[in-house]
Amino acid sequence: METIKTDSIRAWILAARPKTLTGAVVPVLIGTSLTLADGQFKVMGALLCLLFACGMQIAANFINDLYDYLKGTDREDRLGPERACAQGWITPESMKRGIGVTVILACLTGCGLLYENWGKLPYGGWELILLGLLCVVFAFLYTTVLSYHGWGDLSVLIFFGFVPVGGTYYVQAYTITADVIIASVISGLIIDTLLVVNNYRDREQDAASGKRTLIVRFGEPFGRYMYLGLGIAATLLSLWFARDWNPTAILLPFFYLFAHVRTWQRMCRIYRGKKLNSILGETSRNMLLMGLLLSAVILIEFRTISNLP
Repeated sequence: METIKTDSIRAWILAARPKTLTGAVVPVLIGTSLTLADGQFKVMGALLCLLFACGMQIAANFINDLYDYLKGTDREDRLGPERACAQGWITPESMKRGIGVTVILACLTGCGLLYENWGKLPYGGWELILLGLLCVVFAFLYTTVLSYHGWGDLSVLIFFGFVPVGGTYYVQAYTITADVIIASVISGLIIDTLLVVNNYRDREQDAASGKRTLIVRFGEPFGRYMYLGLGIAATLLSLWFARDWNPTAILLPFFYLFAHVRTWQRMCRIYRGKKLNSILGETSRNMLLMGLLLSAVILIEFRTISNLP
């Protein structure tokens, strides 16, 4: 096992869980593709949204690491990737400071959106302050309360769907459309697959720890088919954007569905244990694939409807 020096740069990188940043990138990518399609793209707005989303994702990872350690959830029988506090890579005191610094940096990035849009947004930018505060509160509540009482999946739909996709579009276009709402649902569904895999793997340990996820509540078969159903629903919803019935726009999301089903089949075969960690990696890859494919569908349809060369 690799020896990690306490509070080292290597320890902080591992605690940040870079692979999870897919969940921050995909909603911003989808929201930005909608602004491109509608001729509302603003590079600085998109970049600031991306930096804020990544910053809050890292902060949430730090909070999760610390709280699960303090609560005793990261026990010796843990199946998921190793955690920084539990392994002694980062002390709890240092992690608390890291959380504070990360949240402050993310919020300062968000203030850049205020500077860019103040006076242009319908309410002068106050709505962005409220949205930012909600993201900070969510980052703390998700690990400490919501995920322990079965509200994790709904939270993902809101804060990895409606908030980042809608927010990314809103700060560039100053409005919300039906397309944004549908795209937000798709984003939330595909990112929730990552949470479902995590909860599926940990179902027995969560039950022993009193963590009442939906899979703990309703059982393994529910979790297995929930994972499959999320991918199917996201794929079918993507057809909303194939308005001109362009064959390419129709077929592209099904490449994601093919990859998603293959991953689901592997998950069912593995069934339990640490080998399910490989499904986390595949699911993250599939999420990014869907983000790229959906963005391509949106831009293809825009080009077709507008009769662009």
